Amino acid sequence: MIRDAVKDQPSAGPDGAMYRNLIDGVDVREHKNLVTKNGITTEIHRADWGFVEGSINHIIFVEIRAGVVSAWHMHEIRTDYIFVISGAIRIVLFDDREASATHGNLNVFNSSMMRPTVYKIPPGVWHGFKNLDNQPGGFLNFSDHAYNYAEPDEWRLPADSQSIPYAF
Repeated sequence: MIRDAVKDQPSAGPDGAMYRNLIDGVDVREHKNLVTKNGITTEIHRADWGFVEGSINHIIFVEIRAGVVSAWHMHEIRTDYIFVISGAIRIVLFDDREASATHGNLNVFNSSMMRPTVYKIPPGVWHGFKNLDNQPGGFLNFSDHAYNYAEPDEWRLPADSQSIPYAF
């Protein structure tokens, strides 16, 4: 065997559940595609699941062109819930919250409708996206606070920022 080879660590259990070391406050809820006589149905959100704290007050659709990176982005008061609906998109999270137990941690998720998942991104967690496909990809962004046109809760850094230890 080649001396520099590194053995993979397990990434999923026998039941198919992914092993994750999530940033504090980040949550992931996998869904099932329901095959119907007409196609596929996927439930994205129900209040009785208890995944969303409070209520959803704003929903946007975001499409990212093939191979494009959209990063970095953070909110101080808003929680985002991301659900990829087309293509394959890498979602990268960075915890810059000094009081957080996971300060300085990264989470990297590759997401598509093959394994439908909602990602909860709390305030203070930087997030970025990369379309991994050669065609446009898109996601729904559900938020607990509507966009404030007069005073946007939007903070940005360039994708190649040296402040975040991740290179797209």
